[in-house]
Amino acid sequence: MKSPLTIFFLLFLPFFCKAQEADPYEEKYQWRLRQDELYGVYIPKDINEVFLELNKKMDEPSKTKFKAMPEDEATSKLFFSFGRWMTYNWSFYDGSRLSKYIQGMGIYDPEDMARFLIIAYHRSLNRKPLEIKELVKTFQEKAELKKKERLKKGIILYQETHKRDSLAPAKNGQR
Repeated sequence: MKSPLTIFFLLFLPFFCKAQEADPYEEKYQWRLRQDELYGVYIPKDINEVFLELNKKMDEPSKTKFKAMPEDEATSKLFFSFGRWMTYNWSFYDGSRLSKYIQGMGIYDPEDMARFLIIAYHRSLNRKPLEIKELVKTFQEKAELKKKERLKKGIILYQETHKRDSLAPAKNGQR
């Protein structure tokens, strides 16, 4: 005859061994990372494909005007139009293979991703060295600085202090 403990384990073992339920949001995110098209928009897989896509989408007068701007002006002026288009259509906030690619380089903020691509595309059109590693490093340094500033401005919501005993604990339980 089987013991009650054995019967208990046999009856409830399936509940204990139940596989952890998958997070539907994580599944959707992982699915998005594998897609080459989201909502009818092609998602470039790397920076070279970004340049090809932008060359197809941008007409010559716009390219000429963009190319003639100084780099910092192009980035600041076009961020809220061109940059937002990239952020939205290439799904930087929700995740895409391009956002994963850029994160792999070390840029994690979706708005920084758009700025990064604007600068790189501007340099490409002007046939300047892209200097990707240096550009990524610049964005990383700015992100670190922003983080430090946020921490400085942070408000302490709760602080607890403990009074310590001034006497050191004695050996062998004696005082």
